[in-house]
Amino acid sequence: MKSQTSQLKEARYELVDVPEPMGPVTVTVDRRKVLDYAYSEDDFGSWYFGTSPFGGPVGHPLVLANDLLFLFYENYDGNTAQGLHTHEHLTFHSPVAVGETVTVEGGYTQKYERRGQGYVVLEAEARGADGRLLVRHVGKEIMRTVAGEVTGRNRTAGEARSRTVLGTVDPSVRPLERATLDAPERAALPRRTITFTQDQMSVFSWAGRGYANVHTHPEKAAASGLDRTIVQAQQQTGFIIANLVEVFGTTFFTSGEVDLRFVSPAFVGEELTTSGAVVGVRGDRLELEVWVDKADGTRTALGWASARVIDDPERPARLV
Repeated sequence: MKSQTSQLKEARYELVDVPEPMGPVTVTVDRRKVLDYAYSEDDFGSWYFGTSPFGGPVGHPLVLANDLLFLFYENYDGNTAQGLHTHEHLTFHSPVAVGETVTVEGGYTQKYERRGQGYVVLEAEARGADGRLLVRHVGKEIMRTVAGEVTGRNRTAGEARSRTVLGTVDPSVRPLERATLDAPERAALPRRTITFTQDQMSVFSWAGRGYANVHTHPEKAAASGLDRTIVQAQQQTGFIIANLVEVFGTTFFTSGEVDLRFVSPAFVGEELTTSGAVVGVRGDRLELEVWVDKADGTRTALGWASARVIDDPERPARLV
């Protein structure tokens, strides 16, 4: 990251250039980075700390979550950012080995206004030391807003949709534990539950690097009209992906895809549960709906996921 904040722009919609390249940035996925991610997502799987089907330990599929999302910090002062993440599209192509140095590069590709808010689209990708593609990211964000005036609304209202998340399961069919191509439609996915603490949120959202925002500091949340900090949308994405690794195993690292919308805030200390349902099969890929719900039934995130299916029962063992 750039050290001279005086060289950085204030994070305001009107200052965004399109196209606006960012990076390249080099990032080493060392054991500390993996530990920080595992702690922030409560995802201490054996593949991340020892032997994996890929050889030695690998990073979580989304271990580079914020290296992709926060790439705009290369051009903008992250402490002036007041955005809200509304849409996340990720494709996974290859695992990253623990200890590998990767390159992250991308930039803003679109900006537009809708319902009085300025949206930006950031596209980025991470490549391994040998040049292989690891993960691609396309994120949409309201560039600057008062979070308390937007959270709780359907921020994707009015957008054209080619498909809709039904968000229902068929209780008459057996729930899905492992991906199979003969899985019945609307079969329920496994359920995974978490309550994010402020410490986890602060680690995930880079408070230790000096960034203060509505995820890391109650004062920033209060200034945005919120009574407490909110879970970063990308942290919810990692929570969903941890469940998808349980469903697909190794193929999620090499062929996984998620396309998510964030529709309601998740606050610190709230119990969250991710699950989903089988939609169908496309070639050798199983297609799913996925979502995150609060304990009171409020849905915070929803979308679609898919990956190739192979006959391999191996999954990471939970170490903690």
